[in-house]
Amino acid sequence: MTEAILLVGGQGTRLRPVTVNTPKPMVPTAGVPFLAHQIARAAAAGVTHIVMATCYLAEVFEPYFGDGSDFGISLEYVVEDEPLGTGGAIRNAGRRLTGGPDSSVLVFNGDILTGLDIAGLVRAHESADADVSLHLVRVEDPRAFGLVPTDPDGRVLAFTEKPQTPEEIITDQINAGCYVFRRSVIDSIPADRPVSVERETFPGLLAAGATLHGVTENTYWMDLGKPEAIIQASADLVRGVVPSPAVPGRRGEYLVLLGAEVAAGAKLSGGTVVGAGARIGAGAVVQGSIVLDDAVVGADAQVSASLIGARAAVGERTVLDGTVVGDGAVVGADNELRAGARVWCEARLPDAAIRFSPDA
Repeated sequence: MTEAILLVGGQGTRLRPVTVNTPKPMVPTAGVPFLAHQIARAAAAGVTHIVMATCYLAEVFEPYFGDGSDFGISLEYVVEDEPLGTGGAIRNAGRRLTGGPDSSVLVFNGDILTGLDIAGLVRAHESADADVSLHLVRVEDPRAFGLVPTDPDGRVLAFTEKPQTPEEIITDQINAGCYVFRRSVIDSIPADRPVSVERETFPGLLAAGATLHGVTENTYWMDLGKPEAIIQASADLVRGVVPSPAVPGRRGEYLVLLGAEVAAGAKLSGGTVVGAGARIGAGAVVQGSIVLDDAVVGADAQVSASLIGARAAVGERTVLDGTVVGDGAVVGADNELRAGARVWCEARLPDAAIRFSPDA
């Protein structure tokens, strides 16, 4: 049996207005809340018991996921009254674990989509007899992440969190946000106070001579910290670029959920999702986008790499490219929004109010 802690406490402020009404891990991605993909992949890898560490909008998780039986696992919830940081959250959730001090505990974040071989990471951890194992990936620009250099055998040598100078960039390997802990290590984290696993726990273990093992697997990896990342991740799940047992339909160019209406002549492609009760008008072109439940896309609209919130409406002939439209917002006809534009929830944009291009 493998147990796991799933960290879902973040507010997702960089994603607003997507996360105004919905915590980041519950944002619909390829037709279901993102966490459904996380839980389904963990279950497929042999995890049988997950403790979900929640904080922001914690009350929305249990009504959806229940006791985990729909996923073939046992699921429990631990709510932080005050944010405890990654290490503090792991320690707090660790009270619900049932394994012994030497048992392996998977710890993963509710905002990262990865094609990681989870079972392989656990096996590598146990084979190395490590105290903690970390999934590492290589990136071109590591400045926004925590650097984790290793020796040829995979032993972690240091931690540099978000390097600022060229001298600090000593590797292109970064902490990918998925770990396997020896249970006794979790129990050694200070309780009931904020703890950063990246800045306090891992460096402290290294200084104390613990065995930290890095497993570099260059698989699909996406940090869902920005709207464009969620949109891309959803499209990649729909198209099968990264596998997930939770996608509610066949892999392909689009996914249309029950109750949605797509008019004749509309074109869907690029891993687009059309939510339940949503309507796509005649002649509309929707590419690589998320259209949430009960939203409306007007006739001849062009939507690319965008997210249209629940109950939102996009008018006829309007062009959206790299745009987020919040829940319940209305974008009138003949508008053109591009380049990361965000329309807030319930906002009203009149017809022909904004353009990025001159009139033809």
